[in-house]
Amino acid sequence: MRVVFMGTPSFSVPSLQHVAREHEVALVLTRPDAVRSRGKKLEPSPVKVAAQELEIPALEAKRMTPEVLEALRAADADIFCVAAYGCILPDEVLTMAPLGCVNVHASLLPRWRGAAPIQRSILAGDDETGVSIMRIGHGVDTGAYCAQASCPVAGKTADELTADLAELGGKLLAATLPAIADGSAQWVEQDETLVTHAAKIEKSEMLLAPTMVADDIVRRVLASSDAAPARCVVAGKTLRVLRALRADRAVAQGVVEIAAGAVYLGCAEGSIELIEVKPDGKRAMEAAAWAAGVRERTSSWEALS
Repeated sequence: MRVVFMGTPSFSVPSLQHVAREHEVALVLTRPDAVRSRGKKLEPSPVKVAAQELEIPALEAKRMTPEVLEALRAADADIFCVAAYGCILPDEVLTMAPLGCVNVHASLLPRWRGAAPIQRSILAGDDETGVSIMRIGHGVDTGAYCAQASCPVAGKTADELTADLAELGGKLLAATLPAIADGSAQWVEQDETLVTHAAKIEKSEMLLAPTMVADDIVRRVLASSDAAPARCVVAGKTLRVLRALRADRAVAQGVVEIAAGAVYLGCAEGSIELIEVKPDGKRAMEAAAWAAGVRERTSSWEALS
């Protein structure tokens, strides 16, 4: 099968790799080089790097210009495959390939349509999530799907879950393409009564406070990212919490207890233990190392104002 692949971040890379092993990828479309880390240097997208390693022509585009449309037509693909490309595709693109345009979406649709399905599944305390191979239509993730695969959520950070789903989605996409080609794929329309929406994560959602229950705080820490970090003020110091666990220790709400190098925070219900933190302006460190510089063994913690 001849394929055009569209994708940009690391989530997209396994899909490109798995499809390229089984099918002919004629062209890769990805977002242009951008500042992707804390430096000021332009960096290629992970998909561009992967395409170069696979010796597949890669075209950078942030919108569908006449030149891009011509390149897509010239690729003469049977199907377009998309995984987190980051660009709205016009009708002309959706109908250009004979088999249409399919997408790897990181949820078990119709649950978690939208921009942040992975983080939302963590925040909601879902037991499992997964990937769906779906048709791209006019609405946000509203198209019918023909294949799904699931994996557990519990205890995984957003980065860990993203990596698991990326690999799962890549395998599923490659395995599903033959059924799409021969017409044996069974397309399922989404049940609108079961839809949940995965809105973009706002920084304010990740801020931690003593008024929250312990399990919710742990989930926020797991779902946090550089763009929306889990932060609070502990013993008068502003910290980003990188890892935390539900603790058995009884600690009063809003109280910090440091015992045997462990740092415990009392919540509205239960308590948590800080495992790894990053003080503002400093490197990430184990909570025990940070606690060594705190004089008071008992103090307080609060939300950022």
